[in-house]
Amino acid sequence: MKSSKFFYGSMALMLALGAASCSKKQSAFLSDYFSTNPTPLQTVGQNVPAEITGRIPAKVMVKNAKVTTTPVLVWTDGQAQGQPIVFQGVDVKDNGQTVPETGGSVMIPFLVAYQPAMQNSDLYLDFTVDQRGKTYTLPRVKVGYGVIATSTLAGPQTVHPAIAPDQFQRVISEKYSTDIHFLINQANIRANQTDQASYIDLNRQLVEANQAPNKEIAGISVNSYASPEGTLAFNTALAEKREQNTTSLVEAQLKRDKITEFGELTSSFTPEDWEGFQQLVEKSNIQDKDLILSVLSMYKDPEQREKEIRNLSSVFSELADQILPQLRYSRIQATINVIGKSDEELINLFNTDPQKLTVDEILYIATLTDDNTRKMDIYKKAAEIYPNDYRTANNLGVTQYRAGDYDNASKNFDKAARLNPSSKEAAMNKGLIYMLHANWTQANESLGAAAGLPANQDALGVYYLSQGEVQKAKTAFGDAKTNNAALAQILAGDYTAARNTLAAIPTPDAITYYLTAVLGARTDNTTMVLTNLREAVKLDSSLLTRARKDLEFRNFNLSSL
Repeated sequence: MKSSKFFYGSMALMLALGAASCSKKQSAFLSDYFSTNPTPLQTVGQNVPAEITGRIPAKVMVKNAKVTTTPVLVWTDGQAQGQPIVFQGVDVKDNGQTVPETGGSVMIPFLVAYQPAMQNSDLYLDFTVDQRGKTYTLPRVKVGYGVIATSTLAGPQTVHPAIAPDQFQRVISEKYSTDIHFLINQANIRANQTDQASYIDLNRQLVEANQAPNKEIAGISVNSYASPEGTLAFNTALAEKREQNTTSLVEAQLKRDKITEFGELTSSFTPEDWEGFQQLVEKSNIQDKDLILSVLSMYKDPEQREKEIRNLSSVFSELADQILPQLRYSRIQATINVIGKSDEELINLFNTDPQKLTVDEILYIATLTDDNTRKMDIYKKAAEIYPNDYRTANNLGVTQYRAGDYDNASKNFDKAARLNPSSKEAAMNKGLIYMLHANWTQANESLGAAAGLPANQDALGVYYLSQGEVQKAKTAFGDAKTNNAALAQILAGDYTAARNTLAAIPTPDAITYYLTAVLGARTDNTTMVLTNLREAVKLDSSLLTRARKDLEFRNFNLSSL
């Protein structure tokens, strides 16, 4: 009887303890249970990612509790929630991460789109508990703070759009020539050679160049040849005589035309023009030309060559009729430079009568100023006069892009692409517009179409940075000396390379100095931080506000700025 009472008493105690255990509410979690990597948070591309690790101690997790945990980044005027995750006690049959009563770990990924206001923020975890259909909340806990937004210093706005270059040439060299042909074994110049149209035209061009204020005769050359039959000694004397007679002809003509400024008159002769002989044979329809070419390749001595070819009696008559006469000549060639308008003349004409300018002259004029508004006016006029030249639309779009007028820039980039679908400049610039609107797939396609364009190097690097692919960005930038290239090196932890890149930037701006200060902060160089922030703020006072909020400088006193 006593043992029965004891049994029932024990059972009642166990049931009471079990009921108490099942009714036990989940206790609050502490900040100490959680760690966040990285701390502070950092932007990667367009997002703020982090990994929160929870190490729940023994006897904290209730067996029948299901806890939904939501990471929340909170700042003064807003907040952003990450994806909730669930962790649960051992008696809960769900898909959450199970934490036994003896303790365990949970992983809470966090990812939200970046907003500038997030720089001064705190990361919390919110907890909602479900116990047998009853829900309640636990106090939120702080698990991180702030966002370092250094990667956002690169963006499509920081890339210089691609200018479609002009083809303006101040000096255009024109070449004119005529050939004086000779009879076999003769060096005298026949009248029919000086009566030919090419000879008359050459002399007319020289006379006009001598008289024109925008032309100059840069030089005249005489090159004389003999065909490769007969002895080398005879052909040497013959070619030299042809050179002398032709040079005398040119000198006499210049004297008659009263041309005294003609650069330099040079002359030369080739005793046996085997190279010309081979070229003419290759182009001919001579039946046995392969045999002739074989002889040329087998024998290098000119006299042996000539002997072996003469032995080819079946074809030598064809050579004598078709090939050799073409090798008995002197070539007279003149180089005439056409001098274009001076910069002053171009600008004056643009201001008074731009219709008289070529499209390349107007595009060149735009390169003479650094004033973006002035460039825009010049390109507007170019697009008005030459609406079908893709470069006028593209370059006008570039100035609008630099002015922040992205809508009109986009329209002009689209027009340039329609006028010239193969334009790499237009493709790259459309890629920048796509990046501005976060159309990443189209941006990738457009930048891919601009492959090989030097300016595309910076654009593609910034694209990869926007995707959080730092190593790909470094590769894309190559050895470019730009702020964006240095930023990629800083984000990759390659501080030596970043220092070298920043030091080599030809015209450092406010961001150059700001990035150098960031580099100083990451290498614990106080002087480098303060000196470069002062320079940055001199050039852009808004950077002072950013620097004071920037957690890159959280360990430095910026009160002296």
